[in-house]
Amino acid sequence: MDLQNHTTEQLAKGIAVGDFSAHEVTTAAIARIEATNHLVNAFTTPCFDRALEEAQRIDQRRARGELLPPLAGVPYAVKNLFDIEGVVTLAGSTINQSNPPAASDAFLVKQMQSAGAVLLGGLNMDEYAYGFTTENTHYGPSHNPHDLTRIAGGSSGGSGAAVAARQVALALGSDTNGSIRVPASLCGVWGLKPTFGRLSRRGSYPFVHSIDHLGPFADSLTGLALAYDALQSVDPLDPGCHAKSVEPVSEALAQGLDGLRVGVLNDYFHDTATAPARQAVHDAAHALGVKAQVSWPDAGLARAAAFIVTASEGGQLHLDHLRTRPQDMEPLSVDRFMAGALQPAAWYVQAQRFRRLYRDKVNALFEHWDVLLAPATPVSATPIGTEWLELNGQRLPSRAAMGLLTQPISFAGCPVLVAPMWPEGAAAMPLGVQLIAAPWREEAAFRVAHALERSGAAYINKVRF
Repeated sequence: MDLQNHTTEQLAKGIAVGDFSAHEVTTAAIARIEATNHLVNAFTTPCFDRALEEAQRIDQRRARGELLPPLAGVPYAVKNLFDIEGVVTLAGSTINQSNPPAASDAFLVKQMQSAGAVLLGGLNMDEYAYGFTTENTHYGPSHNPHDLTRIAGGSSGGSGAAVAARQVALALGSDTNGSIRVPASLCGVWGLKPTFGRLSRRGSYPFVHSIDHLGPFADSLTGLALAYDALQSVDPLDPGCHAKSVEPVSEALAQGLDGLRVGVLNDYFHDTATAPARQAVHDAAHALGVKAQVSWPDAGLARAAAFIVTASEGGQLHLDHLRTRPQDMEPLSVDRFMAGALQPAAWYVQAQRFRRLYRDKVNALFEHWDVLLAPATPVSATPIGTEWLELNGQRLPSRAAMGLLTQPISFAGCPVLVAPMWPEGAAAMPLGVQLIAAPWREEAAFRVAHALERSGAAYINKVRF
């Protein structure tokens, strides 16, 4: 069967009614990965035997007449910082190869298994999640399925590429400063960074404990909603999981925009974006009938503070590696880890103090607005190896600049859904739009995304191979 012609919800429905089996879907996914992974380099750790076993159990349940869970038989994969039982958790590094295999699955992997999804393996990423491009020196770069000479984004680049290449219908990633939103934007797929603390992080390799988020990528908006609903659960064993209840969004998709106050972010989010990125937001706003312009407080300061917190916590986490094995670390990021480890403690403390004041300002903004639109990346995918960007008269380091528009948002902890857009002037490449909602208001972002999808403004293009 051709996975490119079936979305997440179509696969789940087809398996449930017997149009095809979970085994057929899984073997088709394996064949697709084997035929295309040399092009996109998304998979680092295939788990095909496990996938076939999980698919067999789904088919057995259906043969017994059982009611199947919502994602039964749907193929997915995870960024290789998620624990997979019996597999070494690489987190994009070679240093971790000497670690023992994971004793059990990550919490969110267990959630996906409970929902019936079939795990195909682990996906490429920037080492230790420090990067926006997945130009991994150890395992090779992930390639953008829409133009194999270009980056897939990062640090969850393998996740975005695997979904865009139709290797899997769903993928899990992490997002500290933009690592779900950047690949979703550049690869042209749906992506969600939930509210900070909404989903359990237990069983995932950390980067920056005070900013790390986990979330899904999907080949359709309905698929994204189904995955997010499957992932939600109160986890008393994860002190960083602050969710008090499960709040499904699947049923909210069709509620429309009535009662929602939607605006477009200007100032910083206009000035640090190129013309195609601005066009993507203009197209989305036009489709939604939105004209109101909104100023986000202290975005530039928030990005600077996010850099300080990221470098400091990341450097401290890998202090032993920096002392004993710096030569084995990613050349593109080891200097930043070192710089972070050497930062004065006063900088970190001041950045965290600012963060509290900043969150108060952001929360006050959402007393007047429900969802705000902004570009997800300042540019579309750049050629692999690009060192510098010319951005509105400024020359900026390319790898860091990909997070210009995402870092201020995650530093506030707001949920963000990325809608795939295809603006003119982006060289026939996707460039996503962030749908930013108030903390714990994921359903509002999904409602706006559904309106965009129904208008035809947001959609996923098939890849060329």
